[in-house]
Amino acid sequence: MVYWFDKNAAIQRTWRVKERTLHLLALLGGWPGAYAAQRILRHKTVKQPFQAIFCMCVVLNIVGFVLYSVPMACAGVLKLMEI
Repeated sequence: MVYWFDKNAAIQRTWRVKERTLHLLALLGGWPGAYAAQRILRHKTVKQPFQAIFCMCVVLNIVGFVLYSVPMACAGVLKLMEI
């Protein structure tokens, strides 16, 4: 919904949602919806700096999920950090 709001604001040339807010929402787990909205609305898909940061948010989410979900992965990372 936030991407839809921002897309409409861009068309109407009114107040926009900050890119930082869009990235924060993606980082907090909203990246699947953000990705779908980008493709459906064709919004923020070409802007390269935005897409690079968005991809980092997705990767951080996936890594965080794996570390949280797989205790062995978390233990392995902690063991590597000790060396």
